Amino acid sequence: MAFGRFDHRTTPAPEPLSGINVTPLVDVMLVLVVILILAAPVLAAALRVQLPQAQGTAPIAAPAAQQALALEINAQGILWIDGQAVEEAALHERLASLAAANPQAELQLRADAAVPYGRVVAVMGWAHAAGLTRIGFVAEPAQTQSKR
Repeated sequence: MAFGRFDHRTTPAPEPLSGINVTPLVDVMLVLVVILILAAPVLAAALRVQLPQAQGTAPIAAPAAQQALALEINAQGILWIDGQAVEEAALHERLASLAAANPQAELQLRADAAVPYGRVVAVMGWAHAAGLTRIGFVAEPAQTQSKR
């Protein structure tokens, strides 16, 4: 007679579940797909400019009273204002009208790193000739060695 033993099973105990629960994974993937679908039109409409990198760059909020014109120069040297390509003559007119409306307006220059320096200097000269004296150069923050 054995005391303290009430379990007389003839079948072995079931093994623990070792499978992966994929429900949270599916939930996360669906959220990522929705974010991608929503962000795709914004990414496709953006102008691809490889900005130069510089140390100490930080966004500076301009006062609301000042106007700023964002001018982009892509790698081929094409000028863009507000996502639309402009000819040099139209840019001259736009710079002159901006300077006439507000001489303290700022030209925010976003030039691709592959743009020749002479092209950037030419645009700066056009802005100065139009009467604009404030030019902001937009750059990417420099990456540290640990991030690479």
